[in-house]
Amino acid sequence: MASLLDRLGTERHRRFVGRNREIELFQNAIAASILPFHILHIFGPGGVGKTSLLNQFERICRQMKISVTCIESRNVEPAPESFLGTLREVMNLSPADSPLQVLGKQVERQVIFIDTYEKISSLDEWLREVFLPQLPENTLIVIAGRNSPGAAWRSDPGWQALMQTVPLRNLSPVESLTYLTKREVPTAQHQAILDFTHGHPLALSLVADTITAGQEIIPTSAPDVIKTLLERFIQEVPTTSHRKALEACALVRITTETLLSQMLDLPDVHELFLWLRGLSFIESGQQGLFPHDIAREVLIADLRWRNPDLYTEFHHRARNYYTTHLQHQGQEKHRLLFDYMFLHRDNPAIRMRFTWQEHNSLLTDTLRESDKTLLLAMVKQHEGEESTKIAARWFRSQPENVVVFRSSTEPIGFAMMVSLHTASLEDIRADPAAMVCWRYLQTYAPLRPNEGATIFRFWMARDTYQAVSPTQSLIFINFVQFFQQTPALAYTFLPCADPEAWSQMLAYFDLAQLTEADFEVGGRRYGVYGHDWRVVSPIVWQQLLAQREIAATTDTTILPPASGAVQSLLVLSQPEFVEAVQDALRNFLRVDALQNNLLLRSRLIEEVMTTSSDRLATLQNLVRNAAESLQSTPRDEKLYRALYRTYLNPAPTQEQAAELLDLPFSTYRRHLKAGVMRLSDILWQREIS
Repeated sequence: MASLLDRLGTERHRRFVGRNREIELFQNAIAASILPFHILHIFGPGGVGKTSLLNQFERICRQMKISVTCIESRNVEPAPESFLGTLREVMNLSPADSPLQVLGKQVERQVIFIDTYEKISSLDEWLREVFLPQLPENTLIVIAGRNSPGAAWRSDPGWQALMQTVPLRNLSPVESLTYLTKREVPTAQHQAILDFTHGHPLALSLVADTITAGQEIIPTSAPDVIKTLLERFIQEVPTTSHRKALEACALVRITTETLLSQMLDLPDVHELFLWLRGLSFIESGQQGLFPHDIAREVLIADLRWRNPDLYTEFHHRARNYYTTHLQHQGQEKHRLLFDYMFLHRDNPAIRMRFTWQEHNSLLTDTLRESDKTLLLAMVKQHEGEESTKIAARWFRSQPENVVVFRSSTEPIGFAMMVSLHTASLEDIRADPAAMVCWRYLQTYAPLRPNEGATIFRFWMARDTYQAVSPTQSLIFINFVQFFQQTPALAYTFLPCADPEAWSQMLAYFDLAQLTEADFEVGGRRYGVYGHDWRVVSPIVWQQLLAQREIAATTDTTILPPASGAVQSLLVLSQPEFVEAVQDALRNFLRVDALQNNLLLRSRLIEEVMTTSSDRLATLQNLVRNAAESLQSTPRDEKLYRALYRTYLNPAPTQEQAAELLDLPFSTYRRHLKAGVMRLSDILWQREIS
């Protein structure tokens, strides 16, 4: 008679879908006369189906009469003695038996499964250096966990040759539909479920459980489904404060006591923090607390439906927290930027274009001489020989503009930000990308004196190129940091090997696709996106992102500023700017004429204005303050007096102004002209800085 274990395996197999590539890889490996690799490392976020895949692998082994040993790391203390004790227990050995000796005597092929590996990550070195090397060569070890193999695995030439890594992602739409069909979910609800779950296996399973239980409800429009999913995680919430703490934790990437205090507007949240930490679906990382992926999804969906005002307020408080700390913390700035960007993950325009989990092993560094060979090998692998020559040239001429991403000390990706305005014409002409972007600037957006333009010429991860990955996410965070900290940056260009794949997210970040700047290298065509920071300044850009941060759609239309009647910024040349300053002085006290001044649409005003009605007053204050700054030096004080008696507090005529200043008229005119130019220069430097 078949056992319940057999029936359980049959049902698991019946409902299992997808993962064909992974299963074929495993089958080919264990069927080979000599194992092609000895470590199969599967990694992916929580709930993505790693355990289900291991169950399928185990089923295949049993069908092929291959011995298996299964370890669930959740039940193992991260110590060698505990690991060996667990192994002894699952192998049904006596306390005196050595698991290694028993495994070593196994003549036939055998497979050891280690699930939830992140729970024993502190044993990584011991397993790699002590335990695993003692196993016989007929052994395949399958490791499943949330994180990719550490740098020590990849830097060891021996393990490099013996290990195969497999990142596990969500199911494809076709696989998701197959699963829903197997679960007998009504076809009319399939698309709504796909939109809600994005193919996440655990979410699909929970939603299917709910619907097949008799609730004919579309999950995205029915709060009862969210409630059911929540009940899978939350048994009891003691108070309203506990509920808010849970929702705040779901909204941000990593929760600390300090951040939780600001989001809840409470001076002491220690007890709430400890309560969160004890929940089964809340995990503790090196930087703080974070919920399981699916728990986060349903908590946010519930809050957004049930209390949209609190959802918006939490975003506002978290944004203020990050903005404040970004100004004061140097070493932590990079992580805080990532936390800041995490607030945007609810918007579907960028949701799937970042990996949001912790990446503690990834470091950002400058270019070292020893990196160049490895980085050029990446370029050659992904873009070909011609691009490699171009990259080598930029490495020589602008090495300071290369950012290298490392796992420990090993480069796993890089980004090259070419400074177009400082590049030689020879270097620009040698690179089709730089040449077409330079021509675009000359034609559509000429640089003014002291302004700069950058092209993010090369950006890639070693293994995944420009596809979504932890390294790609880190690259984009560095781009944002570059926007924020580079003075006098007027224009940025971002080339993409697959521009359509990034169109929605880059439009969200207000980068326009510039078809005129497309280019070709080595027979491959690249699309280019760009942003003029003189038209949408960094401050306005941040306001725009704040609007989109809490939007529920992918719409990337620029909403009007809070002031309501502001037109787009003007990019004035220096002569145009000086003429506008002269006009502002002539009409300084004539509001009807001053309201047509072009400076009102300049970045100079946009950076400091608050409301539309303040624009005229802002312009007057800027002009007055700039003029008064001339009093700081004896040489310029005479210029201020001429401006004061002519424009700020004018005499009836210029002749009378000269008399009040006790100056010959010609001297007065000379001082006035010099004062206007000196004032224009002060304001111009603020405009372009």
